[in-house]
Formats: sequence, C-alpha cells, structure tokens
Amino acid sequence: MTAIPVRDRLVDAAFALFDERGYEQTTADDIADRAGVGRTTLFRHYRSKEDVIFPDHDRLLAIVKERLATASKADTAIVAVTETVRLVLLRYVEEGDRARLRYALTSRIATLRDREIATVARYQRLFREFIAEWMGPAPGAALRAELMAAAVVSAHNHVLRRWLRRDTTEPAAELDAAMTEVVSLFAEPSGGKSNGTAVIVLHDQRDPEAVAATIRRALRQRS
Repeated sequence: MTAIPVRDRLVDAAFALFDERGYEQTTADDIADRAGVGRTTLFRHYRSKEDVIFPDHDRLLAIVKERLATASKADTAIVAVTETVRLVLLRYVEEGDRARLRYALTSRIATLRDREIATVARYQRLFREFIAEWMGPAPGAALRAELMAAAVVSAHNHVLRRWLRRDTTEPAAELDAAMTEVVSLFAEPSGGKSNGTAVIVLHDQRDPEAVAATIRRALRQRS
C-alpha cells in the first residue's frame, strides 16, 4: 500500500477537525497530532493552520504569470488572460471534494472567507497589471484594464461556484462560454459596427463536436 504523503495527511486532518470542532477551537498542534506528525513538520509545509486547507496559490500564481509572459502577441490581452484563468479553474476541479469542503468552510467561517477574498484579489491584480502593460499608456487604458480583469475574475468565480454547488458537471465548457461573453464585452467593433458576439477558442482537449455544441448553446442563450 502506498503511503499517504505528509501534506495530504495534514490537509485531511485539518478539514476533519475544522468540521468536527470548528476552526477557532482547532489548533495547529491538533492538526499535527491527527495527522501523526510533529508541530515542526506541519510548519515546514505550511505557514499557518488556515494555509493547510488552501491550494498553493503562490505556486499557481507563478504558473499563471509565466503563462501570461509567453502569451502570443497575435492575441489580445483579454484573450491571453481568459486562457490562463482556465488553469485556476482546473486546479480547483482537480481537487474534487476537497474544494467543496473548503467552500463549505469558507461560507461559514469569516476568517477563511477573508483569506479567500484576499487570494482572489491577488489574481485580479495580476491580470490587471498584465492587461495594463499590454495596452500601454493609451488614454483610458488603466480603467479598461481594471474592468477587464474584474470581468474575467467574476466570470471565473461564477462558474466555479456553480461547480462547487454541483449545478454543473461541465465547468470547463461553461468557463469557455463565459470567457466568450467576457471577450465580447471588450471586443473592438470593426468599422464602428458589431453584431455583439465574439467567439474565441481556447486550447482544449475535448472532442471538437463537444466544443462546437458548447458554443452553439452559448449563442442560443444570447439570442
């Protein structure tokens, strides 16, 4: 039998104890004891007890930043950002029930909810700075970058919440449709006219017919 990694044991212990005793009543020592390790081992892996149940956002932010740095200049800034935000959603989806347990905890524990909000702000700031740099010092660029970043994060969070509540079984497909909506909000009209619809295709491993079906559903919802 394969041994469970220490980090995973600590995560399981924290989730269980927060649920059983409550966040405030659970100490770092309690988590370490439940996981069968010492306090020093816990703090070797995590900075605090709340860190234990959150993804490694420092690492994920670094991956997103690196992906943005290699974005094709053939794309627009908003398209580059919508492609990278998919990485964040898929990280939560990969966690499965752990992500849903965290959602339940952050919904009722203010300290954890504040931590989640602060983390979301870090992603939004990264996207805003990237878009602003891409656009350059054009008039109104700073405001436009702020609005674009906020729209991307809001759309991502909308889809993520739907998946966490089990309202959708196709979060990646819904995110693609949501990002198409976001891009259409900021698409530059051709010749001053626009039909109000923009379609983008993100890198996807699904069958092309499945992708096409998702786009058709999104377009029907707009009509």
